[in-house]
Amino acid sequence: MERHVTLVSSDTSSATVPTPSPGEIRPLPGPLPGPQPGSARRVALGADHGGFEMKEDLKAYLQELGYTVKDVGTFDTKPVDYPDFALAVAQAVASGDCFRGIMVDGAGIGSCMAANKVPGVRAAMCYDLSTARNSREHNDANVLTLGGRLIGANLAREIAKLWLETPFGGGRHQARVDKIMSIERKAGR
Repeated sequence: MERHVTLVSSDTSSATVPTPSPGEIRPLPGPLPGPQPGSARRVALGADHGGFEMKEDLKAYLQELGYTVKDVGTFDTKPVDYPDFALAVAQAVASGDCFRGIMVDGAGIGSCMAANKVPGVRAAMCYDLSTARNSREHNDANVLTLGGRLIGANLAREIAKLWLETPFGGGRHQARVDKIMSIERKAGR
């Protein structure tokens, strides 16, 4: 029996697609949508309870910098599961609704792993300015994850600003990013 999954976009449109059997590799059903009109300075921002305070600080800071922020939650410090919010951030980026996404949990690791399961997402956990710059210049990362319990608010702001402003270097790095995306297509994620 073939299994199916329903994909729902931010505009509530949906599509049902077959899911591969365990171990089966199936290509993606087509190209992912590109950036949508108006998404050029819109950033998806999410957090779990461990990153809530940093998310709120980053939201105000990004708005000061002129970005539009799509806050996908959480909206308080009650315990929640980070994969739910990492998924919301990743889907906002993969759908083209937002040009980049930032997710904050306690360490930044789990959210990075969860976001990278979404086709079209290249999430990077950054903990200093060098990793932020490298993730954009070399890897064209489109989702940034941060550890709200590992770095301070000032460093988080510096990382986010640099990460959002750093362009992808292209050139020799483009071939490598293309290979990453080829792996994703071959794996059927």
